[in-house]
Amino acid sequence: MKDKQELTPRQIVAELDKYIVGQDKAKKAVAVALRNRYRRRQLTGDLREEVIPKNILMMGPTGVGKTEIARRLANLAGAPFVKVEATKFTEVGYVGRDVDSMVRDLVQRAVAMVESEKIEEVKPIAEERAIEQILDIMEPPARRIGQGVVPKQWADSIQSMMGALFPGTGNPPPPPEEPPEEETEPTDEVTRDQMERKERIRDRLRQQLLAGELDEREITVEVDDTSMPHFQVFGQQGLEEMGMDMSGMLGNLFPKRRKRKRVTVKEAREILADEEARGMIDQDALTREAIERTEQDGIIFVDEMDKIAGREKEGGPQVSREGVQRDILPIIEGSTVMTKYGPVTTQHILFIAAGAFHVSKPSDLIPELQGRLPIRVELDTLTEADFVRILTEPKNALVKQYMALLGSEGIDLDFTKDGIAEIASVAAQVNTSMENIGARRLHTVMERLLEEVSFAAPDVEEKNITINAGFVRERLADIVKDEDLSRYIL
Repeated sequence: MKDKQELTPRQIVAELDKYIVGQDKAKKAVAVALRNRYRRRQLTGDLREEVIPKNILMMGPTGVGKTEIARRLANLAGAPFVKVEATKFTEVGYVGRDVDSMVRDLVQRAVAMVESEKIEEVKPIAEERAIEQILDIMEPPARRIGQGVVPKQWADSIQSMMGALFPGTGNPPPPPEEPPEEETEPTDEVTRDQMERKERIRDRLRQQLLAGELDEREITVEVDDTSMPHFQVFGQQGLEEMGMDMSGMLGNLFPKRRKRKRVTVKEAREILADEEARGMIDQDALTREAIERTEQDGIIFVDEMDKIAGREKEGGPQVSREGVQRDILPIIEGSTVMTKYGPVTTQHILFIAAGAFHVSKPSDLIPELQGRLPIRVELDTLTEADFVRILTEPKNALVKQYMALLGSEGIDLDFTKDGIAEIASVAAQVNTSMENIGARRLHTVMERLLEEVSFAAPDVEEKNITINAGFVRERLADIVKDEDLSRYIL
């Protein structure tokens, strides 16, 4: 994670270029914001706390890469990230999700990230312990000579004492016996031989287990029963909105239960290793690190900000868009939110807001909220040339995805340059004549183009298919011409 955070802005943009075509202004803005976090860590004293992130407002039509830039940036930084829609929140006093829930979601994500990292750290030890548990089930360890044996005189004394303290319970002490004859050595020798034989069997099983030869054998294991009691006072969302952890509360009231489960050895290794790893993790340290990472590295992407912009003139008891803005404002300014893991301060969380702003303008937001989104970036509308690049250049390009998908059926797709250009042309044409949904149009065009190929792929004998301009026009020309039909299909 340290190496990721020390990337220079130029390196960050280069990494984003692997997945996102164009939008250089937006990439530079988020790269600087990420680098500023590293710079702030180099400061000491009170100045470090005074430096707050410069939140970003992205403006541009749907499908141009706003969400993808924020998501890739979070992955690049190894930071907790959540995407929320501003339209899902309601003004305080109305039924619905309150704005604090975005912070609670972020903490939940951070806890999952930290837990996953810590499980990876202890995974080798946990897997060794899981193997020993499986061996204990398949071949119990041999008991050492004399181990667990209670001397006879002690057993008689204990039994007599129990009979005196609790009359009528247990069996009466046996009558005195003649001193037994001295035991001979062969008894110990037999026990030692049995122990050595068990150890040899156990070692052989361990070798077979590590080699995967026993993966399909079924065994019975005991695991924690994580099911909750069959009653619930509130819905889970309501509990979370109140910052309560009902599962933790009930977990303290009701002791953990174990249940027996019949699984294969391969499944048992995974189940027991995961259980061992979770048991080795310090939950308090995990929570502290998750909260620290949330406060210092968290990124919240608030989409559809344009839908809550504007100021209503009408009054009355109804949810107002301006009211939602005023509720979001303290979260972005810096406040403390109570979560089930503890209080979380939002002062240093990076907020990236986004919206199309077709009807409303950023200036329609309340002035206080505008002031908390000082960096404005306008994303460019995608052109036909951009579509050609999107189809071929990124690491996860659509052309590469479809070639790999159909390649699993033995189909060899060959996209020619003129074929790709024709796909981009169709997508741009449909976006112009209908609703402009940006790069998402390429998904619908590609799916419609390859529908018949995908359907017949397992059955056809001809496995080499060339996607050229003629093929594209043949499959899509009628749909593009029939505008009414294209509204439903594309």
